[in-house]
Amino acid sequence: MPTTTLRRFRRAGAALAAAALAFTAAACGGDSEAADGKGGRTVLKIIDPGNAGVLAYAKKTGILDKELAKVDARVEWGGHYASFTAATDAIRAGAINVQSGAISPALGYLSSTPDIKIFSFSDPVTDQRAGAGDGLVVKPDSPIKSVQDLVGKKVAVNRAGHGEYLLLLALEQAGVPVDRVERVYMQPDQAAGAFAAGKVDAWVAIVDAFPEAVAQGARVVFRGRDLPSDDLGITVASNKLLAENPKAVQTYLKVVQDLVAEQRANPEKFQNIFEDKGPRAASGERLKNNVETARYTNPPRLPKAEDTASIEKVAALFKKYGVLPNPVDPAAVVFDWTKVPS
Repeated sequence: MPTTTLRRFRRAGAALAAAALAFTAAACGGDSEAADGKGGRTVLKIIDPGNAGVLAYAKKTGILDKELAKVDARVEWGGHYASFTAATDAIRAGAINVQSGAISPALGYLSSTPDIKIFSFSDPVTDQRAGAGDGLVVKPDSPIKSVQDLVGKKVAVNRAGHGEYLLLLALEQAGVPVDRVERVYMQPDQAAGAFAAGKVDAWVAIVDAFPEAVAQGARVVFRGRDLPSDDLGITVASNKLLAENPKAVQTYLKVVQDLVAEQRANPEKFQNIFEDKGPRAASGERLKNNVETARYTNPPRLPKAEDTASIEKVAALFKKYGVLPNPVDPAAVVFDWTKVPS
């Protein structure tokens, strides 16, 4: 890989690492309780949403706090983390009590700490006009052209998360024995640096790491939406929060649903929310990707009966390859909204 491209990947890794450190510092002083003692209001603790998207817009405009106040709740913004799996320690400590991701990392978390429930799902984006998404990337000059070429190679994935799920699914689809490919467990900030330095041969990049890697010149071997994935998008909340004030969680969901609908109609409005210049601002191809990602984002929705089948399939794949330390009951991980008074 040319030296300039290598430097770009290293800068991307440094930026992700800095974001992780910022969240760690913010999380250290987090209160583990859902109520803040200020009049007994419930607190929704959410990671910092960055510079784009519906939560960034909600943070800047105050619309989420305004609506939460109607149900005796408020929001507390924390630091930023690169993925659900990267935020698990903060969730476990109570520094975060609402978090979005996918079924796979939720199962990874629940297999050791059953103190959260999934309260909403979002259907996968399959439109090829959508933004980058996630997937397997290699360096431009890599000999890896297909999933079959991964035999004997090292692939960075986030453990018990969407990255590991996609790799296992891709290997099964291609008929490649899973034990012929070495999975190297890393969070996105670590993986970016390892990928740039050539310490891994490939990387299943997710969330912001995938479009960033592509923007820096990485070549895509496959995208998540090319696979028959059951790993639906989800949002979880702590059991304590759901028991204390389910109306607050319901309000959060309604605000996000409304903002996603607005974002699909006008995606440009939800870019560069706080800064249009500087390291957090997107421009060029990266901005174009963000706009198309926003345009085709599916809104979160209430759980449906068939979602249990998706959870079972993700859990079965993880069980087959010994990913989860303990079994998870798919029927017990979804919040029952029918028990919440209308």
